[in-house]
Amino acid sequence: MADTIFALSSGRPPAAISIIRISGPDAHAAGEQIAGSLPEARTAVVRELRHPKSGELLDESLVLRFDGPASSTGEHIVEFQCHGGRAVVDALLAAVGEVDGLRAAQPGEFTRRAFENGRIDLTEAEGLADLIEAETESQRKAALALAEGGLRKQIATWRECLLSLAARAERAIDYDEEDETVDPALLRDCAALAADLRGWLDRPRAEPLKDGVRVVVAGPPNAGKSSLINAIAGEDRVIVTDVPGTTRDHIEVPLSLGGVPIRLTDTAGLRETQDPVEAIGVERAGRLVEAADVLIWLGELDQAPAHALLVAVHAKADLPSRRDAPEGTLPVSSVTGEGIAALLEEIKARARTMLPVDDSIALNRRQAAHIEEAADALTAVATAHEVVLIAEYLRLARTAFDRLTGRAGVEDVLDALFGRFCLGK
Repeated sequence: MADTIFALSSGRPPAAISIIRISGPDAHAAGEQIAGSLPEARTAVVRELRHPKSGELLDESLVLRFDGPASSTGEHIVEFQCHGGRAVVDALLAAVGEVDGLRAAQPGEFTRRAFENGRIDLTEAEGLADLIEAETESQRKAALALAEGGLRKQIATWRECLLSLAARAERAIDYDEEDETVDPALLRDCAALAADLRGWLDRPRAEPLKDGVRVVVAGPPNAGKSSLINAIAGEDRVIVTDVPGTTRDHIEVPLSLGGVPIRLTDTAGLRETQDPVEAIGVERAGRLVEAADVLIWLGELDQAPAHALLVAVHAKADLPSRRDAPEGTLPVSSVTGEGIAALLEEIKARARTMLPVDDSIALNRRQAAHIEEAADALTAVATAHEVVLIAEYLRLARTAFDRLTGRAGVEDVLDALFGRFCLGK
């Protein structure tokens, strides 16, 4: 039998209201020891909360009761919505801890129990973790689409189709023993499902949305890269001097542009150098340029690296010698602010191409890997010359879906996932 756990499930006090949650087989009995009689399920009542041993009055609180399995964790739950002062919360947590058989919850344990009791699947749990960590509007919308079961519902559709295909293959094995030909319709339907899966794999992924689109500012020494970073950030984040090679290592500045998360990265000036420290910075800058999602180039246009999302900037446009910007470049001055707004719009427009559209579902690496496993198995059906082999490939695809939703083979990811949750979630 599972332990009965408790924790503060709202933000840290002080606050207007704090929520203390108890979940497990003894939750209702524990609630009665502190609040007296409990209300009907999913009904809120006001109760005096008293210490279970001394009877001391601790607070007057709203009390709610939920009966498992129709609760957020799939277990019996009691919630105390009490006053949010530190002393009140500390006293109530101490009192709950005095009830025999209860223990403090670990981070993410309430959500883990919801997963283990079938209230949510692994993709929804990942969405909840992303929702807690969301810092921009785009991140919030993508996480909410996942947490509300968007991917789970899509997987259910795929799985239903896959089970139908598997049933057709098994039926062919049982009843078509003398006919060694493979049903062309079965092959076509497997190929169609594989194509649908690969269409999802071609969508923008979750990582640029979660981690930020890497926008790298590059160019030769003294091109104005660090000044541009400071102008965009609105503060002096990078040292600026007239000495070439001042920036020896890359510096990253996280920003949100209209809800689009970006990691603005300053790099060492690209040039040949005999300085061993600067040479390391130049080498790292070269790698960052190659890995950039969006590249802001401040050098000569004909020397710009080949990049699909390149923004060519004509820096120091306020100087008399830099008045005329070459065609195809954006004139910008970090001193006067000329062109900064236009540059930010260019960055935002290019960054959005790396991100999923609002309210759509973006796959993370783990999810994409299992969908690709299923797609590969379905694609292999085309090379199978026996129905028995087709049935085996379909079984492999089902196994990939089971790992995707957490039905099987995911013990190695559970601790890492639920460890991301805060205490009480």
